[in-house]
Amino acid sequence: MAMGQIFIAAGQNSASAEAREMIQLRDLVVPELRSRGFSVLSVPDDLGMSQAIAWINARARTGDIALALAAGRSPDPMVRGASVFYIANNETRKSHAELLLLALLRRLPQLPSRGARPDTATATGSLSFCRQVASASLLMEVGFLSNTDDLNLLQNRRRDVALGIADGLAAWSRAVGGDGSIPEQPGTLPEINISLNGGTYGEKGVIINDNSYVPIDLVDQIGVDLSRAPNVRRVRYRNIVYVKAVDLRDFNISVGWEAASRTVLIRSRAALGICPGLIDQIMGHGNTSDVQLFVFLKNNNESAARTYEDLPRIYREEGAIEGVNYDIAFAQMCVETNFLRFSTDLTPDQNNFGGIGAVGGSSSGAVFLNRRIGVRAHIQHLKAYGSTEPLVQERVDPRFNFVSRGIAPLVGQLSGRWAADADYGDRILSVLRRLYESAGLL
Repeated sequence: MAMGQIFIAAGQNSASAEAREMIQLRDLVVPELRSRGFSVLSVPDDLGMSQAIAWINARARTGDIALALAAGRSPDPMVRGASVFYIANNETRKSHAELLLLALLRRLPQLPSRGARPDTATATGSLSFCRQVASASLLMEVGFLSNTDDLNLLQNRRRDVALGIADGLAAWSRAVGGDGSIPEQPGTLPEINISLNGGTYGEKGVIINDNSYVPIDLVDQIGVDLSRAPNVRRVRYRNIVYVKAVDLRDFNISVGWEAASRTVLIRSRAALGICPGLIDQIMGHGNTSDVQLFVFLKNNNESAARTYEDLPRIYREEGAIEGVNYDIAFAQMCVETNFLRFSTDLTPDQNNFGGIGAVGGSSSGAVFLNRRIGVRAHIQHLKAYGSTEPLVQERVDPRFNFVSRGIAPLVGQLSGRWAADADYGDRILSVLRRLYESAGLL
């Protein structure tokens, strides 16, 4: 059986050190696969990521696969290892990611594995390469350039790294086999059941490239407006428009999968127990318990959960006093401190969980007497942005009076204000959604 094409992207439209490393690696993988008889297409390096995706989609055929090569950087030089990211809720793609990772580690056992990971575990909660490429696609983070051991392996064992990636791509291409889920003839897409808010939905969904798709009519019924969401993948099949179910997650819709009955599980915002439309409003009530916050922290940093066992309770108490959504504050704390690893400019002894700057511009940030005062200052700083109401407790936030009160009532409006990062608000919302999924609320 003829294999499909293999697309490889690296260093898209970038002159960075990461791009140079990935291009050199790609340039070893491509001829190796061609020598084994595979059809390999190298995505032009001068294309940005969105252009690269369009380039691939214009050439994609049934049974093709696509891989983007990347390298990580971390403020913590000890962070290292390889991971492969796949589109969330796709168990088949997860198995492909594990296949790719295993092949690399067989050639390079010195490289630690960070595992096959859903793209929802990334900073912004999704990866365009995993979501928008028409063919089966993965993103491999080969190692961390900020770690000397990983960097040495990438530069001194480049050939072995390339052979491992080639082995994995060959195995993955054979697994897809050239008879992929996108049909050559209409009328052959496998159907799936749809559960909407616990009940059976009257229409069927379909499977394309191992991803669940649901009719656009269902999307309209649950109050999601996709008219301004061009990146949500749509497919017209049998005169019905379908959308990729997992993309609805970005609109705070719960999406799950029940393998035994081949059912995609959809829960609308109204059925989630979270106030509809208020998930990104800074002022409001949280939805989690102390235990749920603690479990989420433990799942992301077990040692921090032991050291900071009281922090979830403090966030809930301080947030409730000032009327700030403590779930948002807790998620922001996880972003600012890297789940209390403090691998940025902050140190644990500062008790500065929100990354609040010191008056006068000290590079080290503000310092607070204890954890509760640090959390209180964080909550007060959020209230300064989210509300014009006065503080309930005595002011401990040193920068409270410098904020234009109520200028940013939504999390997304903190981008460019609290942090220069244009994706800062999305990063917080990504962690918030992961928190709600962990708690069974989303």
